[in-house]
Amino acid sequence: MSTSYTDTAPTRDEVDLLEGATLIEFGANGCGYCRGAQPLISTALAAYPTLRHFRVEDGPGRAPGRSFKVKLWPTLVFLRDGQEVARLVRPTDTSAIGDALALQANGSHGP
Repeated sequence: MSTSYTDTAPTRDEVDLLEGATLIEFGANGCGYCRGAQPLISTALAAYPTLRHFRVEDGPGRAPGRSFKVKLWPTLVFLRDGQEVARLVRPTDTSAIGDALALQANGSHGP
């Protein structure tokens, strides 16, 4: 499966104003962990076809990733109305992604 992260991303101010559920996936096109996680992410997202999903190319000095304090790829940041409700770093199973998506869809905030 091909990964395709883009360097075109909304600013943090724009993200903070987004209404509803949003998933921001930070990674890098050459990242083996990112490529390995794609089948898991795709499977979990299949149950949420209308979810707003940004796949953002991250790297040193890139503002979006720094504003979310991303350190490892892939990092999945689950937002509801611009507020982070869950985060997964290097997910290894579909159920963890599904649990975070369900939490986000219900509008609940995590710990």
